[in-house]
Amino acid sequence: MRTGRVEAFSDGVFAIAITLLVLDLSVPSLEEARRNGLWAALVHEWPAYLAYLVSFLVIGIIWLNHHTMLTLVGRVDRVVLFANLVLLLTVSVIPFPTRLLADYLLEPEGSVAAAVYSATMLAMGIAFSVLWLTITRRPGLLERPLDAATRRATLRRFGAGQVLYAAAIALSFVSAVATLALHGVLALYYCFDQLTPSGGTDEG
Repeated sequence: MRTGRVEAFSDGVFAIAITLLVLDLSVPSLEEARRNGLWAALVHEWPAYLAYLVSFLVIGIIWLNHHTMLTLVGRVDRVVLFANLVLLLTVSVIPFPTRLLADYLLEPEGSVAAAVYSATMLAMGIAFSVLWLTITRRPGLLERPLDAATRRATLRRFGAGQVLYAAAIALSFVSAVATLALHGVLALYYCFDQLTPSGGTDEG
């Protein structure tokens, strides 16, 4: 199968997931605005805004790297399709832990919410790495071959992020706010091209 349908379906899932995030931003009630003022009521919702921003970045960067990955692929098989579905499973669930963390960020149970959020991101990172391995271990699917150094370097960069996602689970039980900030830093880390190191690809 060519990659067109895979990309179209994946883009649809990414678009829905990233759109669902904004639906969790609530407008302050009139009672709260009358009691404390609208500005104060809006500021009070800062955990929801921060969680939204971080998750928007996360999904956006996953989409960008997913798109870059598929530009290397000429066609896909059933194994790649299933690996891609697992990645989309983890992406589509991100709005749930985002809302959970936004609601509980400053509460005593915030550590649990942060751990769930971090575990979701770890699962997403693992799924992305599995998709990368599934594609690159099938050279016949690629538009052009990737040299071994490129594959290993890319996998190492993915692995570094997953170690930090795992560390974020532990950090959750220290500070939920610091955990969310760490995920923001990780999103910025993945902004850089993780798929094409300086060595590039091997055309021969």
